[in-house]
Amino acid sequence: MLGVLDVDAVRNAELRNEPYTFFLGSNFLKRSLIDPLRKSFPSITKPGFLTVDEVELNGPFKALIDELEGPELTAELSKKFGIDLSPYPRLTTIRKVSQLKDGGIHTDGKSKVMTLLLYMNDDWDADGKGRLRVLYNGRDFEPYAMEVPPTMGTVFAFLRADHSWHGHLPFAGERRVVQVAWVKDEKELARKKKRNRTAQFFKSIFGR
Repeated sequence: MLGVLDVDAVRNAELRNEPYTFFLGSNFLKRSLIDPLRKSFPSITKPGFLTVDEVELNGPFKALIDELEGPELTAELSKKFGIDLSPYPRLTTIRKVSQLKDGGIHTDGKSKVMTLLLYMNDDWDADGKGRLRVLYNGRDFEPYAMEVPPTMGTVFAFLRADHSWHGHLPFAGERRVVQVAWVKDEKELARKKKRNRTAQFFKSIFGR
């Protein structure tokens, strides 16, 4: 299956540079494939992000991951941000279950060059809870520059910086999101995968 993504969502989104470089787009998923994508979303019961190696990928959802990791999208994002992302390996992770402790304000680690988040929830009526915010500092959720609705087909991407603060108010429950991070080199990619597997191992033992 081809053509899961509508890259016009990237092309048409407004690129903003304050407080850091990011864009927010909608309808990133082709409407005709939303129901098949919803049905083929991996069956995940663990909280936190899982790498694509840790889940079973099938049908339209596998096609989605292939396109997110493919050179065409990287080329479009490179044009959008004015930086060649093609040399950087990609780390793709999937989350279905959020805990109240998730979403603390952070910038992402220095090993990341750029991060893209694709949300896949049918609707969202949890007020501000679970809605990622583009923030001005590492302390305050308000004021914020942008709030990201985690609804089906919403795409948010940003260049990592020492001031790329973001996070969301505590939320517990189902919150479907795919994250793709362009990282500096293969060594960092391997390290992040190993760290993620270790974290999931301890969560399976201690349940947190």
